Amino acid sequence: MLLRLSALLSALIAASLVVLPMQVEAAQSAKKTASSQSKAKKKAVRTKQVRKQIAKAKSSKTRIVRKGKARELAYAHKRVSKMRIARVSAQPSTMDELALFSSAAVVVNALSGERIFEKNARAVAPIASITKLMTAIVALDMHLPLHEPITITEEDVDTLKNSSSRLLVGTTLTRGEVMHLALMSSENRAAHALARTAPGGTAAFIARMNRTAQSLGMQNTRFLDPTGLNSGNVATAEDLIRLVQASNHYPEIRAYSTSETYSFISSVNGREYQFNNTNPLVKNSTWEIGVSKTGYISEAGKCLVMQAVINDTPVVIVLLDSAGKLTRIGDANRIKRWLETSPAAILRAG
Repeated sequence: MLLRLSALLSALIAASLVVLPMQVEAAQSAKKTASSQSKAKKKAVRTKQVRKQIAKAKSSKTRIVRKGKARELAYAHKRVSKMRIARVSAQPSTMDELALFSSAAVVVNALSGERIFEKNARAVAPIASITKLMTAIVALDMHLPLHEPITITEEDVDTLKNSSSRLLVGTTLTRGEVMHLALMSSENRAAHALARTAPGGTAAFIARMNRTAQSLGMQNTRFLDPTGLNSGNVATAEDLIRLVQASNHYPEIRAYSTSETYSFISSVNGREYQFNNTNPLVKNSTWEIGVSKTGYISEAGKCLVMQAVINDTPVVIVLLDSAGKLTRIGDANRIKRWLETSPAAILRAG
């Protein structure tokens, strides 16, 4: 009996020795599995959090970029707006398919006088050296000898804008040469000398300029000096159409204003000086220009007036307050291409 009990006890002990390690191993395995699941869950949570942070960062960056772009656009718009002299609508009033960057512009059929295009045509604005066309008209109307010598003096030096000049004090040229430089190269000393040496002097000459403007029907035009350096010299694009048409009647203005270059030997130092036209289009063989004049002071912006033949039709072009350095030339070329590809515009105006 004791032997049987002893054998049974030994069997139970042996079985427990086998089962217990298995239970321990199972428990350890379950613990490891739970730990792995917990780690995986935590990793998934962290991954989700990181993704949210990345998404939030991208969204924030996008907002910052968009905000920055908006500020840039607003600044650019403000900067361009400051460059506009005409505070009325900057959109063309007719022929919307032609977009120009000048603040004011007019294109007229020179034969019929009909408007082909206009934009802010009645806005009064400084006209800078476009003034010199009137200076030449008044000098020619006074029938002063073009071969008469004129000497540049200290009185002709610009003290208003302190602009530079290669026309040295003491230089002596004929009145015709002085007018040539005033129209072709927009020489301020030359223009002032034309007025100063006229009978009655500069003041009487400027009074003649204003009377002539009124006689031409330039009702919104005023001149305070013969050069255009004074920002008080103002007109409308509409008025300047009349000035260009009047200028076209003078052979001297047509020749001098469209001349490409002019050279002379200085009477001061014996050196040769070459002056060039301020309008590069006069050198362009695709243009047929009869009258040309550029202008610039900060208050007026870049200006350009021309009489030209396009599609066998003479037209007058006035461009005021162009924003960029080459914008007035670009606008003139845009007008030319537009008229060449839309000949009906000229026909309608005729």
